[in-house]
Amino acid sequence: MEKFLFIIREDLSKLKQWNEEERYHAIREMDKWVKTLIETGNYVSGDALRISGSYVNKGQVLSDGPFIEAKEGISGIMFMEATDLPNAVSLAQTCRFVHTGEMAIEVRPLMGVKDIREFGDEGRTGH
Repeated sequence: MEKFLFIIREDLSKLKQWNEEERYHAIREMDKWVKTLIETGNYVSGDALRISGSYVNKGQVLSDGPFIEAKEGISGIMFMEATDLPNAVSLAQTCRFVHTGEMAIEVRPLMGVKDIREFGDEGRTGH
């Protein structure tokens, strides 16, 4: 099995306008989907992100969020296991919110880079 990151993208301005009941309804719906992924053994972990945040680059720290001048932003992440990229994509397509167009999921394979501490301080040879 390979590991994948699901980057969940939604209209953040719309999410800001939801009342408490709308938020909890969406959470319940996502929970149903996640439970099916747990049952199939594909779900590893994940979490929703708060809408607030900061954007950091070389010259500045902006406090208006990590989604500057973008309608769509990242609302959550999930780590998944799948046999390959097409299998991971098919898992993402089972989300009800993807079907309704309320959400997009970017599926990215993880590189599987070992913890850098395993390499030690020695330079790499033969490269």
